[in-house]
Amino acid sequence: MAQAAFKTCEICVSAPGSQYCLECEQYFCENCKTLHKRQNMSKNHQFQSSSDVIPEGKSKCKDHHEDVSFVCNTCNVAVCSSCVTGSHKRHDFSKLYDSIAHLKAKNEKELRRKVQEATKNMKNFEEGLKTFDVKVEVVVKAITEEGTQIKAMIDKCIAEMIASVRDQSRTEKDKLKKIIADTKIDLKAGSDLDKKMYELDKTRNDEKLLQSLQKLSDDIEKLTIEPICEFPNVHFTAKSATNNDIKQLFGTFKISEMRSQQNRRMTKEVVKPDSEYEPDMKPKEQGRYLYRCQWCG
Repeated sequence: MAQAAFKTCEICVSAPGSQYCLECEQYFCENCKTLHKRQNMSKNHQFQSSSDVIPEGKSKCKDHHEDVSFVCNTCNVAVCSSCVTGSHKRHDFSKLYDSIAHLKAKNEKELRRKVQEATKNMKNFEEGLKTFDVKVEVVVKAITEEGTQIKAMIDKCIAEMIASVRDQSRTEKDKLKKIIADTKIDLKAGSDLDKKMYELDKTRNDEKLLQSLQKLSDDIEKLTIEPICEFPNVHFTAKSATNNDIKQLFGTFKISEMRSQQNRRMTKEVVKPDSEYEPDMKPKEQGRYLYRCQWCG
């Protein structure tokens, strides 16, 4: 980007080109920029500092060897001006720059939403685990207090029931811990995608960047966020006791199994960002990725 500071105004070819017109893709000095903004045809053109301009290094059309500057929305492929009037005639088009900007904004918004949702779910999972631990300890205390009242005669039964409570509660706690671990994986995957998105922001605007952003969009789509589940519950039902039937002295406890709003996958699919987002030139399946062009095949 530092090279942009040495560019010369492409209009007067004398003063430093400190400003860059995004529509004309030309460098302007301050005076020429002012004149440019006064023209009716260019008064709404957007400028940015030339020091912030990323060198284009545009891709070439493999069929016409011209600069790729459009995106055929019908075929979802970057094309040149000759393609627009040739093999892609009557298709829907948008500017390459606009398509890249749209994908960047879409990816950032979607990733932020999913990371925020995962963070919120993570907090609820941890709070649910703490609440469940408290309820488990309440049951353990109730069992212990009742056992103390009938002293040594029921010590063995107390130990068996506590062990049973802890064993069953451990199973439910393990399920919650598994969800928390999966959510951490989602957050890590989201963080990795965020880093990759940040790296792509520094990449020049060309066909490779467009395809990399499409790959990033697919990876963000694969990033799943687990819904809040119904946390397990536990309580103890006490009943009166007599000395003649020790086993009848104890109440019963019940730990409800953890239920999620959707059927959970047995194995968590983790989105692993590639080290480099390489262009995928293969036609993709209809309905999910790309469509095969009905005009040019």
